[in-house]
Amino acid sequence: MLIWQVTEAENQMILRDFLREKIGLSRAMVKTLKFDGGQILVNDELVTVRKVLTAGDQVRLVFPKEIRSPSLTPVKLKLDIIYEDDFIIILNKDANIAVIPSLGNQEPAIANGLIYHYDQQNVDYTVHIVTRLDRDTSGLMLVAKQDYCHSLLHQKPIERHYMALVHGKLMNHSGTINAPIGRKSESIIERMVTPEGKQAITHYQLIRAYDDYSLVAVQLETGRTHQIRVHFAHIGHPLAGDQLYGGSVDLVKRQALHCTKLSFNHPITNERLQFESNWPEDLNVIEK
Repeated sequence: MLIWQVTEAENQMILRDFLREKIGLSRAMVKTLKFDGGQILVNDELVTVRKVLTAGDQVRLVFPKEIRSPSLTPVKLKLDIIYEDDFIIILNKDANIAVIPSLGNQEPAIANGLIYHYDQQNVDYTVHIVTRLDRDTSGLMLVAKQDYCHSLLHQKPIERHYMALVHGKLMNHSGTINAPIGRKSESIIERMVTPEGKQAITHYQLIRAYDDYSLVAVQLETGRTHQIRVHFAHIGHPLAGDQLYGGSVDLVKRQALHCTKLSFNHPITNERLQFESNWPEDLNVIEK
């Protein structure tokens, strides 16, 4: 349940416009509230979206109970939650664990741990991943607790910063990889650079050069599946440990990729939030 107070600037505004322009509800979310068990109330009375608002009115939204997928059974996991409020969770994900359970794989995923976490709090949320990480990628992840917050976060820019250890020495110490990414036709997992793909933009900056590797800072402008892995393989510098895209496991046994920073505006308060995570010990292999 969320509550807003109508201000003088919103006096005589139609509720439908208030929901769309001031609260940021999509048409689909308004329909959910109207027809799928939710409620839209003004001063504790059920109203239609045609109601004209008056300054001082209290608008209250009661969202319908969300349905959990049958695969999201609660499993007690050690989740490294570094921030949590009524609307979002930021967690620091370990490598070697999937975010969402997959068919045929009985290993618990982050989503199972989140369901257990919610059950311990006696709330009936389901899982809404905003910034998903691959199974073997570690670092910061943003999770929305409600579908509404999930929708709002997808309307706001989220700055995502990574560090990666790639093969070889980069010709340019900084640059942008702008190459569309699509699914590889013969694989349900692998992606590739292809003219038929969706636009994908990756910015990078060299942090440190080694004899056979380069440590780079990466910022995503788009968020395609396997984007960093595909882009660096495309320019001839696959990630260390990333066998799927041509990397060697001689130095590290998983792709050397870690989400180091997330920065975004809170979906409800609009406060600017920033979280950081250090390069993990298991990837600090060259300097040992």
